[in-house]
Amino acid sequence: MLMRRRPLLRMAAVGGVSYMGAKAGTNRAIAAQQAPAPVPAPAAAPAAGVAGATDRIAQLQQLAQLHDSGALTDAEFAQEKARILA
Repeated sequence: MLMRRRPLLRMAAVGGVSYMGAKAGTNRAIAAQQAPAPVPAPAAAPAAGVAGATDRIAQLQQLAQLHDSGALTDAEFAQEKARILA
C-alpha cells in the first residue's frame, strides 16, 4: 500500500501559500481604494515677464559696471547689450 509522506508539511505549505495570496490580493484592493488624489496642474506664472525684465536690468547694470571699469571694450559692450535685449 502507498503511504502519503509528510501530509502535515504539505498542508502547512498549501496553507501558507494560500494565506500569502489572499493577503496580497487584499493589499492590492486596499491600495486601489486609497488611490492618491490627482495632482493639480501648476498655474501659469504671470510674474515671469516681470522677473525676466528685472533679470535683464540686472544683467545690463552688471554689463555697464564691467564697461565702466574697463574690462569690456565698446564693441564687446555693444554686442553683449544687443544679446541681452534681443
